[in-house]
Amino acid sequence: MKTLLIQFLVIVAVSISLPAAAQDVHFSQMQYSPMLLNPGLAGANSPLQAIVNYRSQWNSVASPYKTINASVDGRFNERSRTKKGIFAGGINFFNDQVGDLKVTTNNVNVNLAYHLILDRRQTLGIGIYGGFTQRSLSGDEGRWGSQYNGTAYDGTMASGEAFNTPNFSFIDAGTGLVYTYKINEGYMTQNNQKSVNAGVAFYHVNSPKYSFINSEDEKLPMRWSIFANAVLGFNNSNGALLPGVYFNRQKSNMEILYGTYYRFQLAEGSHVTGRNKPFYFALGLFHRWGDALVAKSMLEYGPVSGGFAYDINISSLTEVSRAQGGFELFLRYNMSAREGGSRSMIR
Repeated sequence: MKTLLIQFLVIVAVSISLPAAAQDVHFSQMQYSPMLLNPGLAGANSPLQAIVNYRSQWNSVASPYKTINASVDGRFNERSRTKKGIFAGGINFFNDQVGDLKVTTNNVNVNLAYHLILDRRQTLGIGIYGGFTQRSLSGDEGRWGSQYNGTAYDGTMASGEAFNTPNFSFIDAGTGLVYTYKINEGYMTQNNQKSVNAGVAFYHVNSPKYSFINSEDEKLPMRWSIFANAVLGFNNSNGALLPGVYFNRQKSNMEILYGTYYRFQLAEGSHVTGRNKPFYFALGLFHRWGDALVAKSMLEYGPVSGGFAYDINISSLTEVSRAQGGFELFLRYNMSAREGGSRSMIR
């Protein structure tokens, strides 16, 4: 009986409260959804890359939350031999569906960035984005307290809930700064590459209206994001560490994710002909503070890579969620990894 009561309370909270909360979508594999992490990452580390992400979570608690994200970013003046900086751009789209009310968010953002070349190893970039978001819900799908008949839930009873605007849209904007540092390996088998990405970003700086009930007081709060990640090759070995730390704050919502991959080189790539593609396998363990452990795995073959992550819930919801959180998949094409995979940078 206690478990049933807890499940009921969690379902009510997930299905009613969270759709009304203003919290951005996010992935546990943050480095593989770069436009959601920092608009300055457009073109920061690759001439061209395309990424698709999928996440599903809370299957054991309520209706699953599903998010699909896709992005493309690249450089406009990659072939310029006299360039003092890199002009870049990108586009990002996501579709997110939440809970029993089927609260759906569709978003498209366009990014522009400029990366000042400090020297042959370092760049400092700034990016901006502008976007359009549309949100909708199905109020008839909800279960409301007013439909409790004193004994049990009765779906035939009128809920008494009315939404003035079952869908709305808004314009969004933000900016970000990114620093990159990279040393390529000296020769094919030396494996001494070092690279670092770090940045800070601000999303929703215009605080757009964000309400299904025409409330002028409800605004989408600004989210600020800080991150740092790296590739640290072990000299004359086939291994490398890929650590990362990610911090997001949006009003009262805070997220800290940190951990590392360990990457194994299974086959070398040819730097001259590009005929042989580098092949890597990586395993990782990350911790989302106060919420979950995240197990990750990844394969890279030449310009194509793919990964899987699974959240193991360790928060106060564990009794209901049975330690289940969510799983993620990503697929990525990275042009900079076409030749000599050690020259590519994992972000």
